[in-house]
Amino acid sequence: MSAGRSRPPSIETTSLLEEAPPSYRSTDDVSSASSSPVEDISQPPPPINAFSTTELAWMLAGLWSGVLLGAFDGTVVATLLTPIGSEFNASNQASYIGTSYLLSVCCFTPLYGRLADILGRKGAMLLALTLFGTGTILCGAAPSMNTLIAARAIAGMGGGGVMTVSSIAVTDLIPLQQRGLYQGVANVLYGVGAGMGGPVGGYINDKFGWRVAFYVQAPFFIFAIIVVATKVNIKLSDQVESQSLSDKIRRIDFVGSLTLVGSVGCMLLGFSFKTTEEIPWGSPMVSGMFIASGIFTVSFILCQKYWAPYPVMPLRLISQRTPLAVSLANLFASMSAFSMLYNAPLYFSAVRMENSATSGLYMLPHSIAIPTGSMFAGWLMRRTGKLYRLTLIASFMSIFASLLASTWNSSTPSFRLWADLLFQGFGMASFITSTLIAMITAVYKPDMPIATGITYLFRTTGQVLGVSLSGAVLQAVLLARLKARITGPGAEKIIHTIRHTTLIIPSLDPPIRQAAIDSYADALRVVFVCQTLISILAFVTCIPIEEKPMAPPIPPSPPPIPATRPLMSDTTDDHIDSSNA
Repeated sequence: MSAGRSRPPSIETTSLLEEAPPSYRSTDDVSSASSSPVEDISQPPPPINAFSTTELAWMLAGLWSGVLLGAFDGTVVATLLTPIGSEFNASNQASYIGTSYLLSVCCFTPLYGRLADILGRKGAMLLALTLFGTGTILCGAAPSMNTLIAARAIAGMGGGGVMTVSSIAVTDLIPLQQRGLYQGVANVLYGVGAGMGGPVGGYINDKFGWRVAFYVQAPFFIFAIIVVATKVNIKLSDQVESQSLSDKIRRIDFVGSLTLVGSVGCMLLGFSFKTTEEIPWGSPMVSGMFIASGIFTVSFILCQKYWAPYPVMPLRLISQRTPLAVSLANLFASMSAFSMLYNAPLYFSAVRMENSATSGLYMLPHSIAIPTGSMFAGWLMRRTGKLYRLTLIASFMSIFASLLASTWNSSTPSFRLWADLLFQGFGMASFITSTLIAMITAVYKPDMPIATGITYLFRTTGQVLGVSLSGAVLQAVLLARLKARITGPGAEKIIHTIRHTTLIIPSLDPPIRQAAIDSYADALRVVFVCQTLISILAFVTCIPIEEKPMAPPIPPSPPPIPATRPLMSDTTDDHIDSSNA
């Protein structure tokens, strides 16, 4: 439940919160609905934005600092995959670094929707930042690839909460019709972090080593924790505050979260064992993982439908037209976006033979396009009150970008490599902004926090699948191409070395070096083609999204207030005026 549950309907939400059928409302929804309108409005809670401009600015700075750090960390890791894999002589396992983080995010993201009610917005954000910062610092100290993968999983436990809690808090603070613009501002910070991560991470790696790129983030995490601890003071409803800790913990769907991560994790391990570890499809280890994934999937659905009193993914929400379309669209769009984010730097380093800093610079236009696209989407939705056409156009831009990337070759000019990524960044940023608002406008206000969590759940699941499946395809095609091009004595050892460290490619004999470059180019082209097909699926799943009004209609005149009741206070009128501002 969000803090907004205890408030009476205001102008901000009247177009969205029409009387819900009994089957839709929870028990406390029904009890609150039983009171008369006069009783509801005669005891108004504080306004949605009961803070001064300075207080609101500090709150948003604390909440959004985590968003900036998360974006910075993501592109830093994507840029450093090659040198990290090469140092540990395990480039073929580099995709596990991204997979472990995103799988952990996928597991913990849905929990933060409940934790935001149990611990409060401040407590949940502090937990997320602490886990995220601890995992990031441990990455810098990791002595082996396996330790680094585990550290990234710890960071993911917090990374799953940073974006979710910040979005829920902004929902508490900002009126709906302005939320798209504020989401755009948040994505500006995301874009700044993403834009800095690539070139800064590459520069630090070339000058000081990749470990320093993790350590330099520590002061920023400390700053973010201090600001959140001292400035973020969002109160929950009296009903939530009065609950005991045990009652709050019972609202967490532990079984649903575990079966979800089991479903996704076992599927990813099955693909990884086949492609990265080169285990045959018929092996019990591979087939057993896919069978386990199916069992976990069925268990998750049954848990959400019959057993979980507070499901992590309520089927009554996900079965509705717009929430289902938004969820699937975010799944496929995130798969395509993160495939591009993790494989484009590999193209620049393994095919174009660029160093880490230059590879990061090639990603700069993509990172700049993210805040630009998000701000544009927020501005356009605020101006027009429409999002459907914007969503389709943004989705099509991702198709176009993936198609352009699949045509890259040795004669492609450098400016094309810069420009082609603009479409992916701009389109994806506009897409996630518009679909989040589409999800919020499609549900009743008490369900907004859990609906936001569902959006991020599908988005992070798509990120996991995008990184892991693209890595699986890459390794499978790369191995086949290398075996076809490199033969003779010692070929197996050379192939093994090329797959495990791309840094050795420039030092190889010219014929073998060219074979390695061509093999990476072929493998990445297949990845980009698959990415294009997934982007098309994202576009198709956007089509059923319904256009909901973001600017609520003028409410009817309030009923006459009996003389025995006190008149509505001036603060209520101020609340109505401020919610329309």
